Amino acid sequence: MTASAPSAQITILGCGSSGGVPRVGIGWGNCDSANPRNRRRRCSILVERTSDEGTTRVLVDTSPDLREQLLSADVQHLDGVLITHAHADHIHGIDDVRPLILKMRHRINIHMDAPTAEAVLLRFDYIFQTPPGSQYPPLLDFQPIEDGRACVIDGAGGPVAGIPFRLDHGDIDALGFRFGDIAYTPDVVGIPDVSLPYLENLDVWIIDALQYRPHPSHFSLSQALDWIARMKPRRAILTNLNTDLDFERLKSEIPAGVEPAWDGMTLTFDM
Repeated sequence: MTASAPSAQITILGCGSSGGVPRVGIGWGNCDSANPRNRRRRCSILVERTSDEGTTRVLVDTSPDLREQLLSADVQHLDGVLITHAHADHIHGIDDVRPLILKMRHRINIHMDAPTAEAVLLRFDYIFQTPPGSQYPPLLDFQPIEDGRACVIDGAGGPVAGIPFRLDHGDIDALGFRFGDIAYTPDVVGIPDVSLPYLENLDVWIIDALQYRPHPSHFSLSQALDWIARMKPRRAILTNLNTDLDFERLKSEIPAGVEPAWDGMTLTFDM
């Protein structure tokens, strides 16, 4: 009997800006509260590769909404974590991996570049080593990231390889990741020339498009559309959307081949 070919899927666990939608103290803004696709958790994705032997699951970023995100996606195990950068909306849900680690009874690797690791290890040192007097075991093992060198995470479904590349995120750098022919760049205001090859010949580009107005650390909608026109992915998905951007209105304003993300959206691809 011939084994079936491995299949890969990305689930958008959250596509909202740093405050999510609705935003505390502000509400829905321009977004129609009756449309469930306007309710946005903070940015994170789940990458899965499945074969006859099982599924490999890789989490990209640990948002403050991670508990609800993992429950919504029915995640029963993780094989590894990748982090784009150290801003709170991308790492402050890190403790919510604890129930999965305790269930699996072994630590997993978290892959970060040096500046991100410095911040995460300072804020969440107890995640990586048992504090004095504590009985709680460490949850994660740090693995360093090098630009352009694939982070390979093994699991029952086969290896998942994410290639990191450098992005300008205003006051700091962030990472994007390429999985097969899908690129994920949730927080970006500029793309250095050295990173452009990772955005060529894409089937899908999941790209930051925060709001209509320019922003010092994120692409505006028009900037995102300009980059999409330049790099010519076959399909583009807009993420990191704030309360400016109503789902249906945005959908009506963007060209063919470009779509707004929504929490729970899935994309299949070859790996």
